[in-house]
Amino acid sequence: MKILHVEGGRNLYGGALQALYLMQGLADRGHRNALVCPAGSDLAQAAAVCAQVWPMAMGGDLDLRLIPRLRRCLRRCRPDLVHLHGRIGADVMGGIACRLEGVPVVHSRRVDNPEPRWMVAFKYRLHDRVIAISEGIGRVLLAAGLPAAKLRIVRSAVDLGRFDRPCNRERLTAELGVPVPARPIGIVAQLIPRKGHRFLIEALPPLVEAFPHLRLLIFGKGPLEQDLRRRVASAGLEGHVQFAGFREDLPDLLPCLELLVHPATREGLGVSLLQAASAGVPIVAGNVGGIPEAVRHRHNGLLVPPGDPQALGAAVATLLRDKGLARQLGAAGKALMRSEFSIDAMVEGNLAVYRELTKRGSGNIFIGSRGVAQPGSAPEWGSGGRRFKSSRPDQ
Repeated sequence: MKILHVEGGRNLYGGALQALYLMQGLADRGHRNALVCPAGSDLAQAAAVCAQVWPMAMGGDLDLRLIPRLRRCLRRCRPDLVHLHGRIGADVMGGIACRLEGVPVVHSRRVDNPEPRWMVAFKYRLHDRVIAISEGIGRVLLAAGLPAAKLRIVRSAVDLGRFDRPCNRERLTAELGVPVPARPIGIVAQLIPRKGHRFLIEALPPLVEAFPHLRLLIFGKGPLEQDLRRRVASAGLEGHVQFAGFREDLPDLLPCLELLVHPATREGLGVSLLQAASAGVPIVAGNVGGIPEAVRHRHNGLLVPPGDPQALGAAVATLLRDKGLARQLGAAGKALMRSEFSIDAMVEGNLAVYRELTKRGSGNIFIGSRGVAQPGSAPEWGSGGRRFKSSRPDQ
């Protein structure tokens, strides 16, 4: 099978990293990949060993010229199907190009922000299948009117081996200057509003008073950096907060954190949660979107109401005080990643969707995170006729 992937992200994290994992897994199984992505992107370089790369200008959601560019690529590449990863114009413009060329098309949905029903009715009509990376995203799509027959759930994956390693505290000190007595916690997320950094900063003063050696490492880049720096300075927290930027060596640094905090107000799933769990790091996170699928309350972390600094601070304090509980949650996180978030499971889940579209008369098959429902049956959140049970602590 030959699959053309379209990914507009320039940096190798989030959806672009998942696309790379998928292409590597497909190549290992004997399938052929082609990739449309921005020229000079990190993904273009990394994918060269497992895909034929077609660098292309991608100007965003309103780049109508992307349609003829993709059509020319489709005619030259002649794929069996196209997989549109993420947005940046690929979801709509890519869908139109595929419809005009008569090529089956799959779209991956990675965020849980609601869309107007009119937009859902228009946009997803372009796609033969829509793959949500979490059941939380799937619920949002169904509520907005996506036909259930088009929806498939294939969770994102984590490369467990990259993060499952012992802490090298000397490296943390050498690379980031974190002193040995410090108690490091971290947040790994783009510096954008929905990631909720402001709630963690607001929760910090009483935590610092209770734990004087606390050090918050903020990993990531984004447009809110200056605003967040002002908030830190205004609260007098400069000695306890460090902006670490985007780090290529995150697999070496994560295992040294006492816990990861993810106070997002919206989240499709959260790749950084998968990475922290793989490193054996307990997690405190907002109970929203697909997060409860990666963070099971009191199993591998603690979930709190989104946008609640007091609840967030109380959960962080609980794990800082109770190191036994923290170790227990960290160990459970590793086991959860091995059992439910492997790269092999993600690749096979996507392949099953591809096979639906390349085989005639295959029927409608719902691919859930826990299995496959029979052709013709109504999709449910779960498998084998069992209804999905929410992992939220309040249900």
